[in-house]
Amino acid sequence: MGVPALFRWLSKKYPKTVTHVAEDKPSTMTDDDGNEYMVPVDITTPNPNGFEMDNLYLDMNGIVHPCTHPEGKPAPTTEQEMMLEIFIYTERVVNMVRPRKLLFMAIDGVAPRAKMNQQRSRRFRSAQEAKEKEEQRLEGIALFEAMGKTVTDETKNAKTWDSNAITPGTPFMMLLAESLRYWVVKKLNSDPGWKNLEVIISDASVPGEGEHKIMDFIRRQRISPHHDPNTKHVIYGLMSSHRITKLVVEYAAKRVITRLSVRWTSLL
Repeated sequence: MGVPALFRWLSKKYPKTVTHVAEDKPSTMTDDDGNEYMVPVDITTPNPNGFEMDNLYLDMNGIVHPCTHPEGKPAPTTEQEMMLEIFIYTERVVNMVRPRKLLFMAIDGVAPRAKMNQQRSRRFRSAQEAKEKEEQRLEGIALFEAMGKTVTDETKNAKTWDSNAITPGTPFMMLLAESLRYWVVKKLNSDPGWKNLEVIISDASVPGEGEHKIMDFIRRQRISPHHDPNTKHVIYGLMSSHRITKLVVEYAAKRVITRLSVRWTSLL
């Protein structure tokens, strides 16, 4: 759960904690026949931000939500398209950070009891709003037909995707975990920048929220006899709770990325 207005307060009171990320973009080349093709970012090269990072921790729900029901652009129409959007988004974050040792992908599992109560009321409200939107859509279709305009069967039968599917135990979350495993194996076998990367996926079958899983993993690393205290960590997420997480793990994380705007937030 996020802390309302924490990022705004932090950035205003301590503006030097926020810096923008230098990001390489894919380039476009032209072959001998005049056809354009895209050359992906080579993440084996040095990090353009001037420092290297070892571990990257992704709170995947901060990626899944904007990919499945984005603001400011049309939403994907199928769950397959949603998976592709998630892959593209995740790869962009990885390309920015360029972790050299570990990529930890944490998907929210079953939440603690207090969070369950909050989620239940929020999901009931979301379901009610979805029902009202569907009723308005049907009324609009009926109005168009009454005006003598033609409405296609595709428009009539269109189903709105329910964002409540982003809940542990749903078929969508099972599809997400399976799709991420497939994509990660593909990247490990085909992308040189991923060749030496250890990837851990903690899916929705593992209890706990994403930021709690990240915090627990970092703590376990720190008590390991083989842990390097100079390991540099990055946490990615949309919620201000990641700054609290960073403080709780005793400055184990060196950077926090918020939103794909994109900014570094350092609390050191």
